[in-house]
Amino acid sequence: MAAVVEPALRIDCSTGFPAFLAQRRLALALSTYETGKLFVVGGGDGRRLAIVERSFPRAMGLWAAADGRRLWLATLFQLWQFEDALDTVAAIGPRDRLFVPRIAWTTGELDIHDIAVDRRGRVLFVATRVNCIATLGQGKSFVPLWRPPFVSRLVPEDRCHLNGLALVAGEPAFATAVADCDVADGWRDRRQDGGVVMDLRRDRVIARGLSMPHSPRWHAGRLWLLESGTGWLGSLDPETGRFEPLCFCPGYARGLAFVDGHAVIGLSRPRDVASFGGLPLEAELARRGAEPRCGVLVVELATGIVRHWLRFSGVVGELYDLALVPGCARPGLVGLKGEDICRVLVVGEPEPLFPDTEPPLVAGSVASR
Repeated sequence: MAAVVEPALRIDCSTGFPAFLAQRRLALALSTYETGKLFVVGGGDGRRLAIVERSFPRAMGLWAAADGRRLWLATLFQLWQFEDALDTVAAIGPRDRLFVPRIAWTTGELDIHDIAVDRRGRVLFVATRVNCIATLGQGKSFVPLWRPPFVSRLVPEDRCHLNGLALVAGEPAFATAVADCDVADGWRDRRQDGGVVMDLRRDRVIARGLSMPHSPRWHAGRLWLLESGTGWLGSLDPETGRFEPLCFCPGYARGLAFVDGHAVIGLSRPRDVASFGGLPLEAELARRGAEPRCGVLVVELATGIVRHWLRFSGVVGELYDLALVPGCARPGLVGLKGEDICRVLVVGEPEPLFPDTEPPLVAGSVASR
């Protein structure tokens, strides 16, 4: 029997993409669902990208701190917190960040999609399998905070495919779901036009009729999202529920961030007919004579023009999320395999063994009377 040869990974980009990142000293964190990878892509010297990747099972939701020193990543049954350790250890190569997996919360299989950290420092995440927005709790798999008004029970059944979370001024504000459905796996029957956007503060649906909406984000006073089933990036008016498309994306779009008047968008090649077949995206791609892509687009918001792109081919065909990592041109990333995880030691400042007792007398000294 002939051996099965796995396709090689190839990463290409537009001519100006490395410079776009390098000029802003910005890196992209990217998660891949099927192949279980976390990539961090930096601008390098502005001519050639600096890319690192490590394996994490079913890598999905991502969040990066505003100072670029901390990452959160959702995996198959855990939430991982990464910290930049470059200031305290010898660098592994010419790096300006060295992300080390520091804490893992075992949540169980929640199918976590979007992640955000609110102004209180709480880690919020969309627990899609149980149809709620949740946070972490000591000794708990998760602590539910909110579920859609049309979901009657907190049960491990993906009923509506709740997936997206947007913050406004550091507070949870909007969420997206594929359908306002209350039976197990019911969202699959309404993928074409069952999508909803919800206002969390008013606890109600504010927009309907969308096709698989994902990645809601509040930016520059507007609510942006990806209508993944049609392939459009656009903005939505929270008062009228009207979706205004801006740019067509040639792939299944998930993962959205903003920098300097540009939207950065993740794209995937649809992986199966059950989830992605028969969507308007297919017809639009055919009309435009295009094949679906896996990669990243950089879209100018003022014009809707794609200014830069990154493209994966071969074994990686699907991205889930992306996050912008400021202050990073040459990223380093420690995984759970290999020797790096054994060699990176970050030592804290010494502390007394018995902090509540008085320090002992120095040998040979005499106490004063």
